[in-house]
Amino acid sequence: MSIMGLKKKQPKTFKVKVVTMDAEMEFSCEVKWKGKDLFDLVCRTVGLRETWFFGLRYIVKDTYAWLKMEKRVLDQEVPKEDPITFHFLAKFYPEKVEEELVQEITQHLFFLQVKKQILDEEIYCSPEACVLLASYAVQAKYGDYDPNFHKLGFLAQDELLPKRVLMQYQMTADMWEEKITAWYAEHRGIARDEAEMDYLKIAQDLEMYGVSYFSITQNKKDTELLLGVDAQGLHIYSPNNKLSPNKSFPWSGIRNISYSEKEFTIKPLDKKKEVFKFYSSQLRVNKLILQLCIGNHDLFMRRRKVDCIEVQQMKAQAREEKARKKMERQILAREKQLREEAERANEEMERRLFQLQDESRIANEARLRSEETADLLAEKAQIAEEEAKLLAHKAAEAEQEMQRLEVTALKTKEERRLMEQKMREAELLAVKLVEESERRSKESDNLKQDLSEAKDAERRAKQKLLEITKSTYPLIAAYNCHPVPLDGEDLNLESGTVKIDFKDTDMKRLSMEIERERLEYVEKSKNLQDQLKELKTEIESLKLEEQQAGMFPHRGEARAYPPLSNVGHYDSEVIYI
Repeated sequence: MSIMGLKKKQPKTFKVKVVTMDAEMEFSCEVKWKGKDLFDLVCRTVGLRETWFFGLRYIVKDTYAWLKMEKRVLDQEVPKEDPITFHFLAKFYPEKVEEELVQEITQHLFFLQVKKQILDEEIYCSPEACVLLASYAVQAKYGDYDPNFHKLGFLAQDELLPKRVLMQYQMTADMWEEKITAWYAEHRGIARDEAEMDYLKIAQDLEMYGVSYFSITQNKKDTELLLGVDAQGLHIYSPNNKLSPNKSFPWSGIRNISYSEKEFTIKPLDKKKEVFKFYSSQLRVNKLILQLCIGNHDLFMRRRKVDCIEVQQMKAQAREEKARKKMERQILAREKQLREEAERANEEMERRLFQLQDESRIANEARLRSEETADLLAEKAQIAEEEAKLLAHKAAEAEQEMQRLEVTALKTKEERRLMEQKMREAELLAVKLVEESERRSKESDNLKQDLSEAKDAERRAKQKLLEITKSTYPLIAAYNCHPVPLDGEDLNLESGTVKIDFKDTDMKRLSMEIERERLEYVEKSKNLQDQLKELKTEIESLKLEEQQAGMFPHRGEARAYPPLSNVGHYDSEVIYI
């Protein structure tokens, strides 16, 4: 075995990891590849044709460097790691993004890189501009604002503002989100590439946009300064002020830039102006400065020339692509508008349908209630009809009762008239009976007086007779042979001038007539008293019927009947004669 065979075989490839602003890619590269080979592979993979803005950057000894295109990758000071990490970034910046950035992928990569520089505070931006730029970033990411979908808090996970701005004001995250959303809502209808371009057009006007800063010293005074390299030229800044340069050298005014180890010399185009020299202590940084100056100057001169055929084709294709996308966006916007109108119409129809369903449900409920009400009303109507019939029946009965009461009233009135007539007759009869009673009382008194006188005369006659009889007893014995007179004959006893006349028969007859008349009068009085009691009972019943009927008080006032006590008084006088 030869000595060469004992040597370890060298690998033919090495691994590379390329980190872009939105992706990471790994490649297997040949050992002999130059920087341009790897760069072209990355550009083809990304789909980038505007390659002159970009480069592959790597970290070396606490600083960064750009991969050189003409040298092999492994021959440069790349990190000794596996895989080797490169960052695919914009190395040079356009003067006017809207005119120079042709491809959409180019715009997108620039947008992501500039946004990161603003958030990392590598580019200073005022709070107001930060809020506006954040609104365009939200439009590019989320599309049009939809209040139904984009609720408060949907930006909580997004980094949109620099920490310096957040610390500068005492505002909560929700308050910042409301400010961003207010601008975001006004960007409705802007496509993603348009929003990113609007973002870059605002960002390119910032003082620190596209400027690469390096620490330098001026001449032998060792005064610390900052050198800024951008698409416009070279600028000299104070260490504490990166916004306003103390001196500027535009590319159009620079005749030559020379570099010798640590010394840089800027020769103005105007020979009368003083040559500016500055020093940088690090050789690697000096090479980087020179590389950036050459690249920016080349692009500056290129912009002022007619575009090459490739760029013209790219711009034509970009214009056609933009026109096509614009047409597609218009068609999409039209379709979206039609869809939104259809959705609104559908929502309106659904709302109308729900409304009609609600109205139908309400109408159905109302119908059911109406049917229930109708049934209830029918039942009530039936009840009312039955009640009406009952009331009509009662009214008829009441009418009949009224007619009966009227007839009864008429009858009662007639009966009352007859009763009044009977009472008047009874009164007249009572008056007559009273007069007759008085007359008979007087006759009785006279008869009693006559009877008393007759009895007195009889007693005296009997006394005289007894006396005569005692004195003439012998004479009587002498006349025994003569017959005694019969009843009814006058017995005359004369002695001298005394003559006795006995009238017993007349007295008896008179007494019998008086007794008979008295009995007749008592019988008449008793009959009259019975009649008066019956009349009184009828009058009381009539009064009771009048009170129950309640009809006589309004037909006429009640007639004042004569008190029956007077009649009773007359009866008592008659009875006890």
